[in-house]
Amino acid sequence: MKVLVVNAGSSSLKYQLMDTATEEVLAKGICERIGLTGSLIDHRKTGAEKVKFEVPMENHSVATEIVVKMLTDEKYGCISSMDEIEAVGHRVVHGGPYFFESCLVTPEVVNTLKKCVEFAPLHTPAHIMGIEGCTKVMPKVPQVLVFDTSFHQTMEPQV
Repeated sequence: MKVLVVNAGSSSLKYQLMDTATEEVLAKGICERIGLTGSLIDHRKTGAEKVKFEVPMENHSVATEIVVKMLTDEKYGCISSMDEIEAVGHRVVHGGPYFFESCLVTPEVVNTLKKCVEFAPLHTPAHIMGIEGCTKVMPKVPQVLVFDTSFHQTMEPQV
């Protein structure tokens, strides 16, 4: 199974495409300066040279589209079509009082996530745009949210 892992920050979007059967990272990169002049994508297919392109990215939805185009690019990509991406995982900073474990993305989950903006105001809007970008580009691909706060809840207290 090929899984796209996304970590949307306030003006960046990090990504990795992984093959869960082999645990191999097929490609990874970062979109930087999203919403600013001089937006860049820094991309590396495993076993190939890193490439960097200046590409206008007005928001995280556009950045997500550019990532999928890069992953499927004839020269720089590692998959023949986005149909090979079977799932998307999103790292989300804060689930507020609503999310205590990972969950599948649904419209209700996105609406609830919008209530979490106050807990991570620099990151949550970017997470939402990343989710919406993936939904736009890959509407039938299941997406999962993984919350930093739920991970930390499983840690033993330090004495």
